[in-house]
Amino acid sequence: MSGRTGEHDIGQEAEDRAAESRAAEGRAAADQEKEQLVEQVDWVDIPAGALRRGTPADAVPAVARRYADTGVPVEWYLKEAPRAETHVPAFRIARTPVTVGQWALFAAATGRPEPQGTADHPVIGVAWEEAAAYCRWLGERTGLAVRLPTEDEWERAARGDDGREFPWGDEYRTGLANLVDLGLGTTTPVGAFPEGASPFGVLDMAGNADEWTSTLYAPYPGAPDDVPKTEDWAFDPHITRGGAFRHDRDLARCARRHGAYEKDLTAIGVGFRLAAPAR
Repeated sequence: MSGRTGEHDIGQEAEDRAAESRAAEGRAAADQEKEQLVEQVDWVDIPAGALRRGTPADAVPAVARRYADTGVPVEWYLKEAPRAETHVPAFRIARTPVTVGQWALFAAATGRPEPQGTADHPVIGVAWEEAAAYCRWLGERTGLAVRLPTEDEWERAARGDDGREFPWGDEYRTGLANLVDLGLGTTTPVGAFPEGASPFGVLDMAGNADEWTSTLYAPYPGAPDDVPKTEDWAFDPHITRGGAFRHDRDLARCARRHGAYEKDLTAIGVGFRLAAPAR
């Protein structure tokens, strides 16, 4: 009996060691996945500061005239009014939008369809709920409180401290962003226009992919009476920012705000980028 008991103990110990080894391998794989996912996001620290948000109401007619060739009605620009200074706490934002390659990992892990497109291009055609789901998934695996940026955070990251019209300055220049005047008709690799960086070094804040924020559309406090109260015409009332490859230069303006105006989110180039609390 004692011999059989000894053999049993040895066998059990071997099984326990094997189980321990498998568990350690699983933990190592999970740690490696976490490290890879964390490294995939190039975070930019945005310091707390004042945001000169929006456009002065009395400047809206001039803005509409400047971009009259785009056919955008003045009412759409009125949604930017009034200009106000607001404090934005410190936060982090991804230097570039979420890519097809990053989305593919999420899709494989959650049973979603494999995305179409080139791995280093921004993923587009993403519904707001799916963008939020990606943030939750990444947050659970990395331990970071990943989310979509608020509208004010997005504008601060694009505009910096000086209230500039475009991420790179006050004058529009073809070739600093992937917009319709570039004539490509599709997305480009993220970060392909470094000269179009914002004051904080954030890339692709104009063009390439229009970007979801976490903010639902509403007129700014103190807005003129003729500002639309709701985005009834929009497919989704969450604000998008920055414009996409198919859009004109008016949507590249830091102050421009709008909802998703077509159900085909791929056609209008809607993607997203990540935000997180300050470290």
